[in-house]
Amino acid sequence: MSTNEEIIGRADLNDLEAILSVSTADQDEAIRAVKDNADAIFTWDYEKGSRPALNKLYEKAKVSMWNGETDLRWDTVVDQEKVAKDNMALSSFGDIDLSHTPFAKWGDKEWTDLGMEFQNWSLSQFMHGEQGALICTAKIVETVPWIDAKYYASTQVMDEARHVEVFAKYLDTKLNGHYPLNAHLGLLLDDIIQDSRWDMTYLGMQIMVEGLALAAFGFMHQLTNEPLLKQLLRYVMSDEARHVAFGVLSLKEYYADLSEAELFERQQFAYEAAVRMRDRFMQQEVWERMGLKPKEVLPLLIENPNRLLFQQMLFTKIVPNCKKLGLLDANDKWLRHKFEELGVIQFEDLTDTSDEYEAFALGGDEVLSSAKGA
Repeated sequence: MSTNEEIIGRADLNDLEAILSVSTADQDEAIRAVKDNADAIFTWDYEKGSRPALNKLYEKAKVSMWNGETDLRWDTVVDQEKVAKDNMALSSFGDIDLSHTPFAKWGDKEWTDLGMEFQNWSLSQFMHGEQGALICTAKIVETVPWIDAKYYASTQVMDEARHVEVFAKYLDTKLNGHYPLNAHLGLLLDDIIQDSRWDMTYLGMQIMVEGLALAAFGFMHQLTNEPLLKQLLRYVMSDEARHVAFGVLSLKEYYADLSEAELFERQQFAYEAAVRMRDRFMQQEVWERMGLKPKEVLPLLIENPNRLLFQQMLFTKIVPNCKKLGLLDANDKWLRHKFEELGVIQFEDLTDTSDEYEAFALGGDEVLSSAKGA
């Protein structure tokens, strides 16, 4: 498997018919079952610190826990319409002529409603993704053979539970609606969980999903002026940076001993994950809820330079981390060429997360700031 048709099921990356054909049959069900094919691995080598970088990460995680119930300012009054206007750059179409489109008769109310739906959708997908991370990190505890990695992964399980908790509470108490799991994200989570190899769980979740989330949270943190959401994202980002670094540090060691054929499987997996995550941001569920036909709207969306820039920026963590792992240039630079097709290779020389995660740590003036009345 090496062509787009073989890997993602379509030759053209922007084939809207194929993108929109992906759907989730069980989106209205409260329970989703996915087959986990991995073995649980015990190790009797309890030497703590044999992998110093992972041990340092573990010690950092021990003292970096925060309480989503008491450390965030939940008494903040959130005006969702005002917040939606903060996101207007992403929900508008710039200078595109809309006179002969479904948006021709839209006024301020419709655009504000769209902004609110975008926020409901985005935070819902982040919440679902965090539950995916919760499950995948618990799987890493079971499947990774190194005790230092098991120790750190156990702290991430707690982090992810906290992330699901705070996103769910924000959606329930500050916004006005949930969205079900996006079909493209659901397929990616299925792939990650179903694979029996522990390093694929790392690659899919720690590098790809968490890497995109870290970039998206940073973008949203810069964009929003809503103080509670800004604080929530800042706290979550402080954890996410460690999580992505955990993937880079673990896989850098493991991938050094893999064959070219084994690396090619990882390159293909990373590329398929990248395409699924890009497709999820077509947000077809939002357009349907707004009473529009995604097939008519998405061609306009693809032409929107603001949206294109946003989608590209989501890969600012993924690309340099894949380079650090040696995935870009293995097998005649296969993944490099695929990231060129996606239009994201320009980020390859940014700092990888294993070298920058400490820069995301909460400062003394941020920790327990709500308790201090700051």
